[in-house]
Amino acid sequence: MSDAATLRTPTSLATSTATPAPWAISTEPVDSPDARALLREYYTEVADRYFTLHEGRLSTPQEIDEGVAEYPVADLAPPHGVLLVARRGGETAGCAGVRLLDARTAELKQMFVRPAARGLGGGGGLLMAAEAAAARLGAERIRLDTRLDLTEAIALYRRHGFVEIAPYHDDIYAEIFFEKRLDGGDDDDSSDDGHGSNSTPSAGRHSA
Repeated sequence: MSDAATLRTPTSLATSTATPAPWAISTEPVDSPDARALLREYYTEVADRYFTLHEGRLSTPQEIDEGVAEYPVADLAPPHGVLLVARRGGETAGCAGVRLLDARTAELKQMFVRPAARGLGGGGGLLMAAEAAAARLGAERIRLDTRLDLTEAIALYRRHGFVEIAPYHDDIYAEIFFEKRLDGGDDDDSSDDGHGSNSTPSAGRHSA
């Protein structure tokens, strides 16, 4: 998709980041109503896509409830992580989580833009905000995993300078791994979509 609006998020992102109207990206507690709703939608989408591909069905409400309950989000909070929420015109539209794997390495988690807000630059804005957040946490690089069927997410990461790397964990549902050095440089934020960034389905947890 092509963007109707292009975002340039400063690498010096503060606690709250204003992006060109009508987008704004800010930190959010993981247990806020907006955060819980976005994380559930994220999980539902990647689970539905997984089950549709592999079993020809959608996930059940019980599977989503169980998966969300098991999904780790406590590490998306200070001092070693953060959850970012994007709003467009005042309405919640997407999220991205960042957590430290070690002192030099951050990981992107739960990257998601609601379908109605895709193609408008929010995915690129969230990704750049996540990179800035990782740098503020002291990371020199940011990594992620995703599934091969999440082609929109893969294309977004490649456009923003992420390169494929060897697996850095052994979750069976993570099929491709990426990394980006946090040493500055402009990203190409055109054609951002913002589908789920990680490998999570109800039957296969993990995420970026």
